[in-house]
Amino acid sequence: MGAADRLEVLIQRCYAGLDADQLRSETLTRLKKLMTVDAAFFATVDPATILFTSASADDPLGDVTEQFLHNEFGADDVNKFATLAAAPDPVNSLGHATKGEWPSSARYVEVMRPLGLGDELRAALLSNGRCWGVICLHRENATTGFSEQELQLVRRLGPHLAEGLRRGLLGGSIAPVDVGPGVVVLDKAQQVVTVSAEAEHWMAELEPERRTELPVAIRAVAAQLTRVHELPTAPVLKVRTPHGRWLALHASTLRGAEGQRTAVVIEPATAAQLGSFLLDLHGLTAAQQRVTELLLKGYSTRQIVDRLCLSPHTVQEHVRAAFDKVGVGSRRELVTALLTGSASPG
Repeated sequence: MGAADRLEVLIQRCYAGLDADQLRSETLTRLKKLMTVDAAFFATVDPATILFTSASADDPLGDVTEQFLHNEFGADDVNKFATLAAAPDPVNSLGHATKGEWPSSARYVEVMRPLGLGDELRAALLSNGRCWGVICLHRENATTGFSEQELQLVRRLGPHLAEGLRRGLLGGSIAPVDVGPGVVVLDKAQQVVTVSAEAEHWMAELEPERRTELPVAIRAVAAQLTRVHELPTAPVLKVRTPHGRWLALHASTLRGAEGQRTAVVIEPATAAQLGSFLLDLHGLTAAQQRVTELLLKGYSTRQIVDRLCLSPHTVQEHVRAAFDKVGVGSRRELVTALLTGSASPG
């Protein structure tokens, strides 16, 4: 089988109903038959924040998670995932971005070079303008890096991977549960100080087979605090657990006699916290979202027409499109599905 055929098979697998772990594993196995990859990092992200919600990392990348997160969320560097997600081209390599001057990247000097890694190919995985995952491919230190042909291959694959990740998130639940919010307190070095029983419960649900003390989602939302002064409010990270439960995570800084600490709150997500994320998840366009958001607030067709200055026909087209994408047949079913997470996957 030639390279083009192998790529087409991989693209088809993005629509096979695989969950995130299955899609990650199969993607990396098949990619390594299409190009040289010595180590890889592949994460799902919350499209509103580009914070990691789950991740896999080949050795030796798992040993430098803290340095990697500090670089990603607390330092200036090339090819940040959030930058790629907002760029016209969401795929780039370290060699291209630095014009071959790899040591101009702090990530290369502080994280990659000590591991014996050289060039790095990064991609933000976008579908319908929203980023659902990120991938980072590494090569061992060498004089040549990733070629333009290899970047083009990832550009071709990226939207299909994003669509596979998006579809894998459908069907999550936001129904009430008995377990309330949990809190994890970290010290300045991001080491655990204390964990509530509720937090232990939610961490076990986030990563049932985790090999590290903290799930990557907690590490990411805590690391994000290093630049929270640049944002209007601390971001809320939305995460779907392997059991299908939607959780909301947010962090805040604690200051006291024992120095600076970080508190991460983990709680069952509400419809209000998920907000437009659910509309993104079902693939609604921006125009369809504007109409649906008003519909969820109880607006009539006439009120939506007046508010958005659209024709009644256009409003009805957007509503029908929302029905089709969410998998319902009426306004009442649409409201119920989006407020309870009971929409049909597809």
